[in-house]
Parts: sequence; C-alpha cells; structure tokens
Amino acid sequence: MGLFWCLPYTLFEFAGAALAAALFRIVRPDDFGRSLVVGPDGSTSYPIGSRLVSEALGTFYLVLTVGLNVISKSPAPVWSIAASLMCMIFALGSCSGAHFNPAVTFAIVCSGRGKCKPMDGAMYVATQLVAGVAAAFCYSAMENGQTFPLQAGKGFSWMHVAVAEIAFTFLLAFVVLSVATVKSPLSEYFGLAIGSCVTAGGYAIGSISGGSLNPAVSFGISSSQIMNGGHFWHCLAYSFFELVGAGLAVAVFYGTRPSEYAKSSMLSQ
Repeated sequence: MGLFWCLPYTLFEFAGAALAAALFRIVRPDDFGRSLVVGPDGSTSYPIGSRLVSEALGTFYLVLTVGLNVISKSPAPVWSIAASLMCMIFALGSCSGAHFNPAVTFAIVCSGRGKCKPMDGAMYVATQLVAGVAAAFCYSAMENGQTFPLQAGKGFSWMHVAVAEIAFTFLLAFVVLSVATVKSPLSEYFGLAIGSCVTAGGYAIGSISGGSLNPAVSFGISSSQIMNGGHFWHCLAYSFFELVGAGLAVAVFYGTRPSEYAKSSMLSQ
C-alpha cells in the first residue's frame, strides 16, 4: 500500500510544479521575450493581467495558510502565516507590488505619489477579495468542511477588536508605505520587515481579535463560515476597522515623510 501511494503523490507534485511554471509565465512575461508596458516617463511595468494574477496568487496562499493553521491547531501558526506572506512578497513584489491586502492597497492609493492608480487599486481589491474567498473554501474542502468564526476572543468585546485591528493594521500599512513605496525602498529585507508585522500582530492580538489585519482574510473566513451557520457581517466590521488603521497609516506617513511629497509640492508652487 505504501509503494502504491507514492505514485499519486508524485503525480500531484508534478501537477503542482506544472501549475507553478504556467503561472510563472503569466506573472513574468519579460522572461519569455514579451515586452512590458512603457509609461509616459519611460518607466516600465508589468501588464495589468500579470499584476492581477500576482495579487490573486499571493492573497490565495496567505488566506489558505491562515485557514489550514487555525483548523489544524498548529503550534506555531503566526510564524507559518508570516512566512507565507514573506515568501510571496519576495517572489512577486517586483511584479504587482505584492499588496495581497485591500487595506494595504487602500493605503498605497491614498498615499498618492502615483504608486498605484485608483483604477488599478480597485481591480487589485476585487481580485484580493475573490482570491481570499476562494482560498477559504479551499482550506475548508481540504479539512473536510471545517471552518472557524471571525469573532472576538473569549472575554473580549467588539471595542477590543476595533482597537486591536486598527492598531496593528496601522502597523502593517505604515511599514509597507515606509519600506516599499518610498523613493529609496529597502532592496533586500522589505519582505522580512512586512512579514514581521504579521508576526508581531498575530502574537499581540491573536487572542483578542484573531489578528486578521486584512479584509481579504476577513471576507474569506466569514464567507466559508456561512456553511456552518456563521455570520457574514462580521467581516464587514473587521474590514472597516482595518481600513481605518490603513487610513491612519497614510496620515502619519504624510506627516513623517515630507520628503516623499517634496517634488509634487514644488511643482504646485
């Protein structure tokens, strides 16, 4: 029986490798002789299709990792989730910017400086939410229909959830703005810095709110939980708190990084 099972396992692993190769061709068209999009200023960027696939892929694996860790009661879920995010940031950051989070996209769009056009941001958010819901149903299917609720921890109220999600989504969004969207971004450790925010938030507020920090995660958890009698509206409240945290991050970034806006200010005078 053991020898028999090596055959389907090998087939599954080759299928995964083939899927990875196919998606790599989509998100990295320049590696296969296809030209990138050239902007008015001569800068190049990946086509919107490649960037949306990048966002879908990164968000899907982030939410999938969250769900599998929680349902299986992993002894170190936060490290696993942060590692998933970090790996995808390093893999896809130069393609789409590796937002993988509607709150992060919201912060980058609102921070201005042309880092993400509003229309592109809207498509990013829609893609992230769809990918998050798809991942949630995927982890539920992998775990025989099990899901889990998005709610305050035992002994905590919605006020505690609000403060926790706002505070640590602020941390995540502010770090993203500060290390990945500035004129001189971190060239080597930006993925580790951003992933570490998830580690910090997960351990600090995991028992209070679950440490979602991401509307795509929130929507995914609540959507799959409907199958087991859960309340969908919880993700709307969580997402609101997360967007508030992202908005505060933009305000503080604007106040602490005046040099990032110096050029636009000079042009307006």
